Amino acid sequence: MARASRNIHRFWRDPAFPHLEARSIEDGQGVCYGWHSHPTFSIGLVTGGVSDFRIGAECHRIAAGTVVLMNPDEAHACNPLDSRPWSYRMLYADAAWLAAVEGETSFRAFAPRLSRDPELAGRLDRLFAVLFAPDAGPDRGSLKRAEAVRSFFTGLRQALGGVPSAVDEDGGHAALDRAADFISAHCTQPLRLADIAEVSGLSPSYLVRSFKARYGLTPHAYQINRRIQFGRRELQRGRPIVEVALDAGFADQAHFQRAFKRHVAATPGQYMRPSASPPSYFSSGSEPVSERTSAAGPCRQRPR
Repeated sequence: MARASRNIHRFWRDPAFPHLEARSIEDGQGVCYGWHSHPTFSIGLVTGGVSDFRIGAECHRIAAGTVVLMNPDEAHACNPLDSRPWSYRMLYADAAWLAAVEGETSFRAFAPRLSRDPELAGRLDRLFAVLFAPDAGPDRGSLKRAEAVRSFFTGLRQALGGVPSAVDEDGGHAALDRAADFISAHCTQPLRLADIAEVSGLSPSYLVRSFKARYGLTPHAYQINRRIQFGRRELQRGRPIVEVALDAGFADQAHFQRAFKRHVAATPGQYMRPSASPPSYFSSGSEPVSERTSAAGPCRQRPR
């Protein structure tokens, strides 16, 4: 008889660290994402299974020991092969806070988008152990966590090989930025494409093509993504799911829950649930596995 998947979701948040959020998935089966993005810098560690990591036009086959990185607003999706169980941990950091940690005036994008360096994977795994430690609640372990977080991020760029970020010198994106800002400011309201086009100064057809090329999502998908981000913030405050669903602009709780799971790979209830500490990846005896990029299977899929 096939073993039932446990799909253990854990989320870590601490009022003392409002610029950070972490999550852990253990033995996840059917934990799949649609194309989405985050307003934060995101870094994750695969701890079990094999999956396809798609970001922009790239697709990578990743396995235990792989570290993945997503800059703010980079559309991406990561899904296990044939819906087989997989495990991973993610850490989300506020971009402005991270820039300050690095001594920068504004956020600089990280590159490359993945690393199979076992030393970096070990450092990230140890950071997760500190964050999820049961004795490190809001009133205990704050100094230890603060030191661990700062130590990790101040050394991250060097650990990646000191690769400089790709700076976009093209000033032609101002119209698209206006469109994105307008959608973000009014994401919970009904929006018409004509209104977004008027704000941007672009024709509707050109706006849709250019917006998707820049952000990896259509204006409508970008709005839904922003609604889910709004919903996550409100759920963190402990508000009832049904109220959050309506305030986020969804017709009802069922629509919100479907969209939420598609973007977060967890239900709103799982997202709100208190977390215990996940097991350490390296203490479990797992060995990092390197898989070459493949163009087969789900790697052929593109954002819609």
